[in-house]
Amino acid sequence: MSQKLRSHDWFGRKDKDGIIYRSWMKNQGMPNDMFDGRPVIGICNTFSELTPCNAHFRDHAEAVKKGVLEAGGFPVEFPIMSLGETLLKPTAMLFRNLASMDAEESIRGNPIDGVVLLTGCDKTTPSTVMGAASVGLPTIVVPGGPMLNGHYKGQLIGSGTHVWKFDEDMKTGKMTQEECEFAESCMSRSIGHCMTMGTASTMACMVESLGLTLSGAAAIPAADSRKKVMAQLSGRRIVEMVKEDLTIDKILTKEAFENAIKVNAAVGGSSNFIIHLMAIAGRIGVNLELDDFDKLGSKIPLLVNLMPSGKFLMEDFYYAGGLPVVLNELKDHLHKNVITVTGKNHHENIKGNTDCYNHDVITTYEKPLIPEAGCVVVKGNLALNGAVIKPSAATPALMKHTGRAVVFESIEDYHARVDNPDLDIDETCVMVLKYVGPVGYPGMPEVGNMALPKKILEKGIKDMVRISDGRMSGTAYGTAVLHVSPESAIGGNLALVQNGDMIELDVANRKLHLHVSDEELAKRKAEWKPPKPAADRGYVSLYIKHVLGADKGADLDFLQGSSGSVVTRDSH
Repeated sequence: MSQKLRSHDWFGRKDKDGIIYRSWMKNQGMPNDMFDGRPVIGICNTFSELTPCNAHFRDHAEAVKKGVLEAGGFPVEFPIMSLGETLLKPTAMLFRNLASMDAEESIRGNPIDGVVLLTGCDKTTPSTVMGAASVGLPTIVVPGGPMLNGHYKGQLIGSGTHVWKFDEDMKTGKMTQEECEFAESCMSRSIGHCMTMGTASTMACMVESLGLTLSGAAAIPAADSRKKVMAQLSGRRIVEMVKEDLTIDKILTKEAFENAIKVNAAVGGSSNFIIHLMAIAGRIGVNLELDDFDKLGSKIPLLVNLMPSGKFLMEDFYYAGGLPVVLNELKDHLHKNVITVTGKNHHENIKGNTDCYNHDVITTYEKPLIPEAGCVVVKGNLALNGAVIKPSAATPALMKHTGRAVVFESIEDYHARVDNPDLDIDETCVMVLKYVGPVGYPGMPEVGNMALPKKILEKGIKDMVRISDGRMSGTAYGTAVLHVSPESAIGGNLALVQNGDMIELDVANRKLHLHVSDEELAKRKAEWKPPKPAADRGYVSLYIKHVLGADKGADLDFLQGSSGSVVTRDSH
């Protein structure tokens, strides 16, 4: 090919450095003609046995390699830090930005002309996209795919969503430990990530709606042979993207982000979507505000009947037609002037693949499950910069509620007292959890959907208003006000809430108000002392010092924007 590729600056050299770059690669058995100027495709693999959702990615990488070779490219696989939501403490979110740095520097510093991102578990998708966006090469995403549907005693069970239900049943004596352990195996019965519309599935839908995947990639189950086919086709396509110079910045436009917001509302996507999309936008230089999510998404109807907002799972979504059906239903509400990794727009991509095969799973725009389903941004003296709530997973009767605050000063305080029968709480109260934001925890964990006190559950009550500066799992449900900003650890008014204060939530009017006078708040603020930082060394210390607020995507301040792909100096 006539186009000079960036890998030529390594493999095309006729000097000492060229010898070094080529020779050591040849110890893997690579023939000389692999270095003849063909596109070098980096396969960024987030495989790890400690990330169970991504443990099948070795097979996916091999499928991508086949495609790259078929298209005349040179595939090279490389690992980066893998973030397993289910095991990594204190929270995978703490390390999302670190993994993004790993991806960015690995892509930029190596002889790569285009990159394939193998993603699955929640944070592996945004972290790799953030990293790739900061470099700016042709990029395509291959989502790992959801697990097969869970089945237990004749009922459909969803990963994550039923964790909360099983926990409640254990607390109230409806389920034994032995039954719970059996149900665990029924819930996680195949390779893949959560098969609810949790954050992993939301992220897969996000990258497809942004145009970073081949059409239909998001919903294919991990165990389905067509997932490998999609991986192989993606390998072929990335080689062509390099030849076309179809870089990630040409795809990730403001219009693409706006499309993604609307699609997320329609599928009942996770509230974590907001944090991750904001962070990606910050890397690509697109101005995205928290209010955009409310303005663009809150009025979009819910079209996909999946847990936790509905009753089906991702496997059902795929059989019903997947995201192309949703894109077709939204066609009059999406920007049409945006290109995807195919070089075409969504409407061209889905032509001929828009039939819905199960209207119980995917409804029409005219007859939705919920007329207005997108995440809502609420503000007030308790969240000056905003907080978010996901109405489709909440209780309608609690969307307008005023109640007495029951305050937990830390996650440890919550665990120690929540099931104490002497706790002064009833179902009309508002549960408040402090110091679980980006700085406070640190890392902003998924604890915002606090389990209700045992004595409340025993009354048959399943939901209460809960407020925190943390997040909640995309698989979770409940009337949880999340991402309160400014967070409590940096002196946000959430830190000043006391037991007995009255808190008003009015979702329709976008209001979150603490019924305490400005004078009293000022007095409390003067007496407030910030908590001791969780660490004074290493990455965690760096994170605490530089993390942005939830309303800005919780990226590190020095990672905003892009550094491009140029490396001016050699290593020898």
